[in-house]
Amino acid sequence: MTRRHFAKHMAGASMMAGTAALMGNSINVHAEEMRKNQKSAILLWMGGGPSTIDMWDMKPGTATGGPFNPISTSGDMQICEHMPETAKQMHNLSVVRSMSTREADHNRGRYYMHTGYVPNPNIEHPGYGSVLAHELYGQRDGLAIPPFVSIGGASTGPGFLGMAWAPFSVTSNGQIRNLKMQLEERRLLQRMAALDVIESGFIGRTRASAATEHQKVLKKTLDLMTSEQMKAFKVDEEPEAMKEMYGTNRFGQGCLLARRLVEASVPFIEVDLGGWDNHAGIFPTLADTKLPQMDKAMGALTADLEQRGLLENTAIIWMGEFGRTPRINAGAGRDHFARAWSCVVGGGGLKGGLAVGETSSDGSTVESEPFSSEDLMATVCRGLGISLETTYTSKNGRPMKIAGGGKLIRELIV
Repeated sequence: MTRRHFAKHMAGASMMAGTAALMGNSINVHAEEMRKNQKSAILLWMGGGPSTIDMWDMKPGTATGGPFNPISTSGDMQICEHMPETAKQMHNLSVVRSMSTREADHNRGRYYMHTGYVPNPNIEHPGYGSVLAHELYGQRDGLAIPPFVSIGGASTGPGFLGMAWAPFSVTSNGQIRNLKMQLEERRLLQRMAALDVIESGFIGRTRASAATEHQKVLKKTLDLMTSEQMKAFKVDEEPEAMKEMYGTNRFGQGCLLARRLVEASVPFIEVDLGGWDNHAGIFPTLADTKLPQMDKAMGALTADLEQRGLLENTAIIWMGEFGRTPRINAGAGRDHFARAWSCVVGGGGLKGGLAVGETSSDGSTVESEPFSSEDLMATVCRGLGISLETTYTSKNGRPMKIAGGGKLIRELIV
């Protein structure tokens, strides 16, 4: 994150000011209640294509099943033995086992699962994070933090929605590079005041729109640098017991930061956990590294949000770009597979504890109604109270329905 990148966000933020709802004096009276009623979403992005047949839709005792055993959960399904903490939270989460998509290339799959559209050279579609931030931002009042924060990795951009809705990237410990000035606050404020006088004079003489926007950018940047809301990024201030509960690795601390940002009223947060492209040696990688990291953080995040009264209004979405083949290859790994795989959702007004859909006994085909990226996101939108009739107009004048016009996964609708 550079100052230039940050300034782009603040330029966008200056254009968003008019969209926030004005709530009057009741904001102060009911601030805590309003904060809990604000909708948010957290995407746990598993870059590389996780092997969902070894996690959420196991086939024990078959040639494709692998060595792991299923365990019971607090919901109406079994999951992998290497996810005991998440198993305790499955009454809050549901597995969609009948995902069936067509993009089995990393870049195309990533784009499709983030946008609901296949890549098109003529148009850049907005990512779901930008879309949900755009739709949920109006519930906020006085939010200084950008409405879409990406933790630990890059996300898909805002497309035709514009830079106001681009992901604001930070590290898992909340660091924003090059934002802190090596200058005491009094000197900083003096310099900003002097610059404001110069720019105001220039604007008064020339009526230059670029200078006006630059002045707004500086004000937004200064507001955030001096805002109390910046404390949300200070994960290191959490008690040691809380850090340990989530896991002290990057993904664990990223999920802890996500919870802090939900508390600060940020509409959309994405937390990245890569390393799932396991074409060889998949089972020790999953058992020893990937699943323990993911399980501890995901279980802690779900439990923590519920305990704080935030889960009902915060959707959790777990997904990668595709799944992995039922067939175990010669390198004891699994390859790319988009025909039949699983995603997980919970919170945010959706039903938990369910396993939706069914795959064949070897996991090679979907045996029930198939679901797509668009369907998953349409369902999340409904849970968050966003109208599926919402339509955007792209830069080339084409109308585009929210969530790609996907259909609802009815089993998950309360």
